[in-house]
Amino acid sequence: MKNDLQTAVLGATGYSGFELTRILLRHPRVKPPLLLRREAEKGTVNLDEIYPQIAGNGGFPMEPFSWDKLEAAGVELLFMATPHELSREMIPEAIRRGLRVVDLSGAWRLKQAENRAVYKFEDADTAAAAKLDALAVYGSPELHRDQVRQAQLVANPGCYATSIILGLAPAVHGALVDADYGIVCDSKSGVSGAGKQPTPKTHFVEVADNLSAYAIFNHRHTGEILEQLGLQAGQLVFTPHLLPIPRGILSTIYLRLKRGMTSADLAACYQEFYREAPWVRVFGLRVPQIQYSVHTNFCDIGLCVAPDERRVVIVSCLDNLLKGAAGQAVQNMNVMYGWNEREGLQ
Repeated sequence: MKNDLQTAVLGATGYSGFELTRILLRHPRVKPPLLLRREAEKGTVNLDEIYPQIAGNGGFPMEPFSWDKLEAAGVELLFMATPHELSREMIPEAIRRGLRVVDLSGAWRLKQAENRAVYKFEDADTAAAAKLDALAVYGSPELHRDQVRQAQLVANPGCYATSIILGLAPAVHGALVDADYGIVCDSKSGVSGAGKQPTPKTHFVEVADNLSAYAIFNHRHTGEILEQLGLQAGQLVFTPHLLPIPRGILSTIYLRLKRGMTSADLAACYQEFYREAPWVRVFGLRVPQIQYSVHTNFCDIGLCVAPDERRVVIVSCLDNLLKGAAGQAVQNMNVMYGWNEREGLQ
């Protein structure tokens, strides 16, 4: 194998950015990534000063960002592990310069203006932003593999959204769900999903020995779920919760089927839908747990049909920093370059 693809990571100091960097450093198909800091952050800092767990391997210097530096290094693929607003501001220039981009923020995930409004973006060039909104491919390989393969800009999905979309897609796209009856998504995430920047709500004293709901009816990932599943806002309720654990997501999804089905029949539909999806494990009646998928790129799905064969509970688990962020970003890279989706992630 040739280590011939040069990537760059902007935002390696965050939890997802650091996980992304660690995966790229061991990926058999790519050169060590160019690590960059924002222009406002002067000087060179070594990543191992922030994350000592990688000390002893050369320090991994992060240099101040510049477009010229990307060009001189021969970067072909830029990973943006940056705040939504910064990705929205910088990516138009990256596309203009011919770079391929995988963006881990929510800047380019949404096609519908009413869903995108939750981010309150103020685009300097609204026409150019609209073109990129149309160009961006939602980076769920299980749903959009062919589009991801050809994409110049891949919008990496949100972590909650990934767990719910993958948990529901076979049933919804197979027209099995009575959506007008309502779908309820009850999701719980570890604290790393809130990012590395501390807030009063993610302080240890607030999180430890506690479980709290937040962003009820207005979480940013709701629009992704609606758009990717073709649902209307009135057909779905999504409530996220904060778990007192570092990482992992468990989504419990409640729905009603249009017609009676056994657990075995529903599991067969899911297994067929994900037949060529190496990072989705359909457990059937075995209920997934966070501990099974944490530190992996798997999304685990379990299905329970009530005795009336109409009511269904789906449990979907994943690691919010891997399948919910950095791992899925690398999976998208693998698809973009025609490599096996498991490359560098096993």
